[in-house]
Amino acid sequence: MSDNSTIKNQINRRQFLLGGAALGGSYLLPGLMNSVWAAGSDAPEKKEVRVGFIPLTDCASVVMASVKGFDKKHGISLVPSKEASWAAVRDKLLSGELDASHILYGQLYGLQMGLAGPQSNMACLMTLNQNGQAITLANALHDAGVSDLAGLQKKVAANPAGTYTFAQTFPTGTHAMWLNYWLASAGINPLTDIRSVVVPPPQMVMNMKIGNMVGYCVGEPWNQRAISDNIGFTAATSQQIWPDHPEKVLGTREAWVNSNPNTARALTAAVLEAARWIDASEANRRETAQVIAGRAWINTKEETIVGRMLGQYQNGIGQSWQDDHAMRFFHDGEVSFPWLSDGMWFMTQHKRWGLLKQEPDYLAVARQVNRIDIYKQAATQVGNVAIPDSEMRSSVLIDDKRWDGSNPAAYANSFSVKQ
Repeated sequence: MSDNSTIKNQINRRQFLLGGAALGGSYLLPGLMNSVWAAGSDAPEKKEVRVGFIPLTDCASVVMASVKGFDKKHGISLVPSKEASWAAVRDKLLSGELDASHILYGQLYGLQMGLAGPQSNMACLMTLNQNGQAITLANALHDAGVSDLAGLQKKVAANPAGTYTFAQTFPTGTHAMWLNYWLASAGINPLTDIRSVVVPPPQMVMNMKIGNMVGYCVGEPWNQRAISDNIGFTAATSQQIWPDHPEKVLGTREAWVNSNPNTARALTAAVLEAARWIDASEANRRETAQVIAGRAWINTKEETIVGRMLGQYQNGIGQSWQDDHAMRFFHDGEVSFPWLSDGMWFMTQHKRWGLLKQEPDYLAVARQVNRIDIYKQAATQVGNVAIPDSEMRSSVLIDDKRWDGSNPAAYANSFSVKQ
């Protein structure tokens, strides 16, 4: 994909959905929209929707959809359910105890492909956020002279394989893939050169404190928390690995969407509207940080969340910066759209690391999982949400490889460090 086509594929901010033939322009009139979508054949099949979340900064749009009443506006009552681990999210989604969840993008695709759990057809309703994760290294490594990836590579190479333990949050998930990609970009094989373990996000800091690992990849606020608690430093942000990468999604089972299409649309609309509200101003982001810091949600100090949510970074070893690719929730709809190429990327990495034994039909799977149809309906319901011209987007990652979804099999097999 050329740079020109990449530009064309970015959100056209002047192009908005105008609404379907049945309701015409009423989609764009909030008062009329509420009465239309709350009654008749368009009414949600389920009025109460139980949505799981893990205590991470990027659960914000799910939480704020409930706290700010966007769910009621779209005819449902969203019941957030705080979960202990991504494995618990998996189990409760598959059993039907959760209707939907804040979930790792790679985990959703892992379930679709029968990896790290029983195969189940899944649905991605929208992307919840881009960016905002990080890789934390223990202060003990810094004391031993490691301050960056190059220093880590030398330290790992000078010791027997498996000497150093790193943690991620789920075997097929985003954090495992960011950690693997980052290490491999320096020639460190994450399957053989280090030991990789799974730790739930809220337990990362304590496990590093007691010496169970020297590094981890997780979402915020647990990287900033390591700095605040003086046990680790930020060696890399996930946006340094892939600027504006996809991260969490609003996920559910395909069967649930098929049984509750109006509820799926209403849920997506409520969370989409919350995402737009969060990104609308610094004041809204600060309010969001204050809310989600509470005991019911993340249960940490507000100051541990708000800085990085505003893009104000410091790495714990002397460097500070304003990050141009900090966590985003909406960004004129560019974040929220369930790009097919985003879903396909995770399958290429699952193939790279031997989780997938055969090449899947990347595009066909992505078309099945990423419910662009539901998303477009929700965007129309919310009103004034831009829709991209293409279902693919193009990016350049830390190793200078371009990903655009055009030849996923070739991309998956192009890496020198792989299984």
